Amino acid sequence: MPYLQHLSTSGDLITAPEEIRAGFVALALERSRQATPFVEQARALKVLAMQAKYPNDLLEIEGIRTALLTATGFSEKATKQTEEKDHIVAIQNFIEKFLEPAGTNFVEELVYRFLLTRGDSLGGSMRNIAGKLAERKVTRALVSALTLTETTYQWFDAASNTWISGKSDNADIELHLKALSWKKKEEARTLIYNRTIPLVQKNIDICLLDSPPDTIKTATYKIPERFIAFGELKGGIDPAGADEHWKTAQTALTRIKTAFANKNLSPALFFIGAVIADSMSQEIWGQLEEGTLKNAANLTNPDQVASLASWLVGL
Repeated sequence: MPYLQHLSTSGDLITAPEEIRAGFVALALERSRQATPFVEQARALKVLAMQAKYPNDLLEIEGIRTALLTATGFSEKATKQTEEKDHIVAIQNFIEKFLEPAGTNFVEELVYRFLLTRGDSLGGSMRNIAGKLAERKVTRALVSALTLTETTYQWFDAASNTWISGKSDNADIELHLKALSWKKKEEARTLIYNRTIPLVQKNIDICLLDSPPDTIKTATYKIPERFIAFGELKGGIDPAGADEHWKTAQTALTRIKTAFANKNLSPALFFIGAVIADSMSQEIWGQLEEGTLKNAANLTNPDQVASLASWLVGL
C-alpha cells in the first residue's frame, strides 16, 4: 500500500484553505511573468512608432508590420491563414478607423491595442498554465528523488528536442523538461507527459514505461505491455472546479483501466490533484482501499508529492 507512506485517512487529501490562496497567488505571479515579454515588446513598439509624424507614416517604418497587424486584432493563427493583401487592407482600415481619430495620441492608441491583442493571447495560454505549474512540481519531485538516491537520469529538453544528462545542480530543469528517463537496476524507465496512447486513443497526463529514452521518438509507446503506470494530474486550484476535475480524471482512469484489461494488463493508476474537497477525498480514498488507484497525492502538499514521486521512481 504505497499511499500509506504519506496518507492515513481521506482527510489528509483535502486541500487546506491557505493552500488554495497560495495557489491563486502562484497563478497570478506566473501570469505576470509570462506577460513580461509582451510589455517589453510594447515598449519597443512605442519607441519605433514615435518616428512617425502621422498615422500613415507607420507603414513606412521597418520592422513593425507584424506589430501593426497584431494591433488590428490579428492573432498568430489568423495571420497564418490570411494573405499579405489581407494584412495591408486590415492595417489601412485600422489606421483610418482607430489611429487617425486619436489625433496626436495615435502612438499610445497603437500600443494599447497591441497589448489588448497580446493580452487576449496570454489569456488563452493561461488556461493551460495550471497544468504546466503542476507538471513542474511533479518534475522537481521526481528529479529530487532520483538525485537523492544517486540514480543516473536523462531528461528530454523540449527546446532542443534532445536528451540531456541530468546533474544534481540542474536549476529550472522543470521549465524545459518534456520527459524523464532513468534505470532501475538494469531496467530502463521513461516517464512522458501528455502523450496520446493508441490503445486508449486519448491524451494521458503522465505515462511511465518500461523502455529506454528513445521511446518518445519511436513507436515503442504504442506497445501496451511496455506501460507500467498512468497518472492523471489536475493543477486547477479553483474549488468550484474540484468535482469536475475529479470526474474528468475518473473518466480517463476508467478508460485506461478498461482498455488495458482487455489486453489482460493492469498498469498502476494514480491521481494527483491541487484542489481536493471532502467528498472527493472520500471517493479517492475508497478507490485506494479497493486497489483501483495505487496511489494519490495532494499537489499542494510537498511531502505527499515527494512520497508519490519516490514510489514512481521505484516502480
